Amino acid sequence: MNKAININAPDLTQRPPRSPRTRLGGFALLPRMLDKGRATLVGKNGEYHFDCPLDQHILNYAGIDAKKLLAELKKGKGDGEILDWINANTKNKRAAWDIQQWSDFQDRRTPDSDAETLQFFAGYVAKLTTTREDIRTWADVLELDDHCTFGGKA
Repeated sequence: MNKAININAPDLTQRPPRSPRTRLGGFALLPRMLDKGRATLVGKNGEYHFDCPLDQHILNYAGIDAKKLLAELKKGKGDGEILDWINANTKNKRAAWDIQQWSDFQDRRTPDSDAETLQFFAGYVAKLTTTREDIRTWADVLELDDHCTFGGKA
């Protein structure tokens, strides 16, 4: 196994990936996805999945291919190097203001209003807490899940 990958890869069996609200180059979701990708490469992703539906939001917005991104992560590149690669290889060049608005929306994104999605979201929250009324966004529930998964209480 490439030693550089081990140095850069978090062990997601011991701690969660970064928050979906954490930014890299202005992009929300990106640092979390990079943590999951690196952990996947070294078999330390635990219950986290690279290229999941959440990751698809950033991949589609940035216009990058998950397999190509994973190949770059496999080279042991750090966050700054990956951001440079994304900026050089994106199909969707974005202005800083556009990235900021998109990321702000991701921070506040709530479940779609269809019954199936609302039911899924409510069930997800209910598995974590029956008393917290402040869990309204996808970022809220992911952060709470990460916290509870590693021993925290809702």
